[in-house]
Amino acid sequence: MDAARAFRPYGLAHLVVIGLTISLPFVFAAFARRSRWPRSERVIARLLAGVLVFNYIGYEIYLALTIGLPWQKALPFQLCDWAMVAIIVALLTGRERWLEVAYFWGIGGTLQAILTPDLKFAFPDLRFLTFFVAHSGIVVAIAFMMIMRRFRPHWVSIGRTFVWSELYFVLAIAVDLVTGENYGYLLHKPQAASLLDALSDQRIVYILQMHLLALLFYLVLYLPFAVYDLFTGKKGHA
Repeated sequence: MDAARAFRPYGLAHLVVIGLTISLPFVFAAFARRSRWPRSERVIARLLAGVLVFNYIGYEIYLALTIGLPWQKALPFQLCDWAMVAIIVALLTGRERWLEVAYFWGIGGTLQAILTPDLKFAFPDLRFLTFFVAHSGIVVAIAFMMIMRRFRPHWVSIGRTFVWSELYFVLAIAVDLVTGENYGYLLHKPQAASLLDALSDQRIVYILQMHLLALLFYLVLYLPFAVYDLFTGKKGHA
């Protein structure tokens, strides 16, 4: 690949994406709150859901038409796919149980993909755009919903999300073993540099470490709320 067309981590385009990912939820929330139109929040939520769906389906069609993507590589078994489904349901229904799962999956998993993307193509390649629309879109949608609904997770949210994560793990590793793919990076580490590089090369140990890493991520994501509860004397349960 031409070096000029190769993705550069923390180059200008990557930094712009990170900046937009952080700022857009607050821009959308400010607009929804200051707008005199009572349906503005719902419209923004549906637009975000529509963008995620259109981006996902459009990219699958693009791959099918351009490179004839085999069905084994087109299955929705990346954790980001499941996070996308969870936040789309939360956007359309407003249900907080979906939002709490989307929070831990979307921020814990998708945020890592934004900061250390397994991506070869630079802006303005379509694959660059679809990758970050998908991943940053999930984070933007989660943050927007949390701001608008004043949502926060609770201790029990970690347990519920971990149960859902085990369901994902069982199904994803079964699909990996059948197809030979590497959904969820459960069979081996990604090619791009990531936190997973610090884990063991032995598969069983690697999988156990991934479970512990996921739990650690959930605890870290809950930490700000735990600190808030500690200093305000509130109880973090629901």
